[in-house]
Amino acid sequence: MQASDRFNINSQLEHLQAKYVGTGHADLNRFEWAVNIQRDSYASYVGHYPMLAYFAIAENESIGRERYNFMQKMLLPCGLPPDKEED
Repeated sequence: MQASDRFNINSQLEHLQAKYVGTGHADLNRFEWAVNIQRDSYASYVGHYPMLAYFAIAENESIGRERYNFMQKMLLPCGLPPDKEED
C-alpha cells in the first residue's frame, strides 16, 4: 500500500464521518456509538412498514402502539449517559 492510497482512504473516511453522523469519529466513546446504533435501528423499524408489522405481530400489539414504543425508546435508547471523568 502506497502513501497516496492511505491518504485517499483517510480522506474518504473523513468525508463519510462529516456527511453521516452514525459513522463515528476518533473522539466518539462507546456509549455515544451504542446510542447511534440503537437510534438508527429504531428509526429503520419505524420507517419500514413490513418490519414494524412484524414486531407488532410478534409482541401482539397494534402497529401504532409499536411505532409509539419505538419512538419513545429513541429518546434514551441506552439509558442515562455515564458520568464524565474529569481529567
